Amino acid sequence: MRQVSLGLLEQVVLQIQHFMLLIVGPTIVTVAGGTNIPLPNFQNITGFTANGTSTVFTVLLTGKYYITYQINTTTALLINTRLLLNGTTTISGSVQSPVMSTSLINNTVIVNLTAGNTISLQFFGAVVTAILVGGGGAAGAALTIIRLS
Repeated sequence: MRQVSLGLLEQVVLQIQHFMLLIVGPTIVTVAGGTNIPLPNFQNITGFTANGTSTVFTVLLTGKYYITYQINTTTALLINTRLLLNGTTTISGSVQSPVMSTSLINNTVIVNLTAGNTISLQFFGAVVTAILVGGGGAAGAALTIIRLS
């Protein structure tokens, strides 16, 4: 096998990538009534504001929105997920209730939202300890909201 010499920058990048692979995402202890899921802080937000914990997003413009979410945990769990409107109302079609334990949950909805509405992504229906995947560029949880009209 031929050995290749890496430049200093390439060596630093490889070390950083290796370090990031060792990082795990946040641990969330859920309550049956619902627990908001913190989202990564590398956000590209236009038309929304996020609260300080990145768990509640406020809509700035009225319109029809495409919303998709994905949650990746380090172990399979039997837990439900949903999108909440204004902290209390489940968005129709957003609930995922797996019948078997899983480590990947995702869903997509299209919904009309009004300026000032808030959106949250939640675990609910069970008390579990969920550890979100993290490191290596992986997102333990992702929420995409696109204004269609």
